[in-house]
Amino acid sequence: MINGGHVIVYSRDAEADRAFFRDVLEFPHVDAGGGWLIFKLPPSEVAVHPAEGPETHEFYLMCDDVDATVADLSAKGVEFTQPVTNAGWGRLTRLRLPGGGEVGLYEPRHERATEL
Repeated sequence: MINGGHVIVYSRDAEADRAFFRDVLEFPHVDAGGGWLIFKLPPSEVAVHPAEGPETHEFYLMCDDVDATVADLSAKGVEFTQPVTNAGWGRLTRLRLPGGGEVGLYEPRHERATEL
């Protein structure tokens, strides 16, 4: 029986991005050895979307209030690469990781599978 999932974020500066998840987002973690941190995620969901081009994968963090979360993270020096937009199904933005990658952040406006 499947009992969990594991997300991998590839980074040009993994150490800086690990520090971001540990120190800025304050995610609980374990050290799997040699500073290899593995983070506990909040309850998560997975959605499957159709693709016409190459198949890609995206990672979004969810929050209850995207404006308050953006304000809180901005005060901690986090850079956002797009303004908050309303997609109907949610309000979303993207934040830059220290290693140069980006992660989505959104406030769902749909029923959440995490609440089942």
